[in-house]
Amino acid sequence: MECNYITPAITAFDKNRQLDREALESLYDHLIGGGVDGILILGSIGEFFAIPLEDKKELIRLAVRHIDRRTKVLVGTGSMDVNETIELSKYACEQGADGVVVISPYYFSLSNESIEEYYDLVAKECPGDLYLYNFPDRTGYDLSPDLTLKLLRKHKNIAGYKDTLPGMDHTRELIKLIKPEFPEFKIYSGFDDNFAHNVLSGGDGCIAGLSNLVPELCSSWVRAFKANDFDLIAGIQRRIDQLMDIYQVGKPFVPYIKKAMLLKGIPVKDYCSFPLPVANEAQILKLEEILKKTDVI
Repeated sequence: MECNYITPAITAFDKNRQLDREALESLYDHLIGGGVDGILILGSIGEFFAIPLEDKKELIRLAVRHIDRRTKVLVGTGSMDVNETIELSKYACEQGADGVVVISPYYFSLSNESIEEYYDLVAKECPGDLYLYNFPDRTGYDLSPDLTLKLLRKHKNIAGYKDTLPGMDHTRELIKLIKPEFPEFKIYSGFDDNFAHNVLSGGDGCIAGLSNLVPELCSSWVRAFKANDFDLIAGIQRRIDQLMDIYQVGKPFVPYIKKAMLLKGIPVKDYCSFPLPVANEAQILKLEEILKKTDVI
């Protein structure tokens, strides 16, 4: 059974909120050593919204060079400015990324016509594979299965879709509508606990954040599917379900993923872009409790 677990990597910062190059390289080695099928940089968990364009370009260069084809590299290039989205998408492809992931414009809810026009322009200008990114909690609207199919029929370089919703209803509808006509189109869930549901429904796996913390567990889930080991699949599901509590420790969840990684001994700090919070004492105790309960520490 074909499936993938791709890590939307955190962005490591130093105490001055600048890119921590050494920590970033260690992070990528940690993920590759854990067996993940790809790394997405500059995703939501990568704090793309708070990183200047030139720093994004530096991060792209660093990641592509250091990962050096050891696993797939995707780059989040979405921006409120479509010209910046196109510029960064072209840059990522020129630097050797395997594809770009583009969230649709956020803040104002948009009509289907506006969303279609946006992706028409980006797909036309993008020189490589383009993955659509649906995150209604952040954009304020849905990138519907019907509109996705319409876009696919026009643009051969639209290669996949990340669906970040807590349940599977929307993703299943996407799979049912798209896969019969475009079986090679990749449909990923954006939350870790949907991985098995996604694959069993005919999707392609996950691009989800817990794999920063436990890449070895997530890659073993992929291997369990390929081996048809459903006892192991079920056991990992239960463990991931418990680890999902990390997302509820505080809002937004990014600092708490970073703190959990630090507690595990992964060589990154928990500095985040301003004004994201820092885990307090009670939250650290909660994280330790979750990690001990799931045998992460």
